[in-house]
Amino acid sequence: MADEQKQETVETTENQENNEQVVETAEEVTENDEAARFQSELEAKDKLVQEQVDRVKRLQADFDNFRRRTRQEKEELSAIVSQNLIKELLPLLDNFERALAANLSTESSSLKDGVEMIYKQFVAALEKNGLEPINAVGQKFDPNFHEAIMRVADETQEDDTVMEELQRGYSVCGRVVRPSMVKVVSN
Repeated sequence: MADEQKQETVETTENQENNEQVVETAEEVTENDEAARFQSELEAKDKLVQEQVDRVKRLQADFDNFRRRTRQEKEELSAIVSQNLIKELLPLLDNFERALAANLSTESSSLKDGVEMIYKQFVAALEKNGLEPINAVGQKFDPNFHEAIMRVADETQEDDTVMEELQRGYSVCGRVVRPSMVKVVSN
């Protein structure tokens, strides 16, 4: 009987140890499951954070592009307004040049001096806003900058050379607002 009790005690101890191992294994499995669940939640949250960061970067890039595009459109609009205003003022400039070219008597030289001062001031203001005269005489005829009014024969010059400028042409910020009216050599 003592042997039976010892054997029962050993079996009970072994059962308790087995039960403890099962409990420990179950706890480990539960901890592993929990760790795996936390890991998957962490990965999901990381993915969500990365998506939000990417979204913010795209929005920032879109805003930068919008700001650049708006600035560029504003500059283009300003240039167009400037060109249109200068185009309307060109007949005044032509009239000033005609007035200065006219022969006035010596008595009216002070008037001519006054007109010259106004002309210089007017030209300076226009040049400050981007007005540039188009050089024509002696240049090859270019329909982008010149408007041929007459063709003349001249053996001393090459074909399609501008011989005379009848009306000066102008450009504003690199864009032609009025082409030069010219006589072109045609042999």
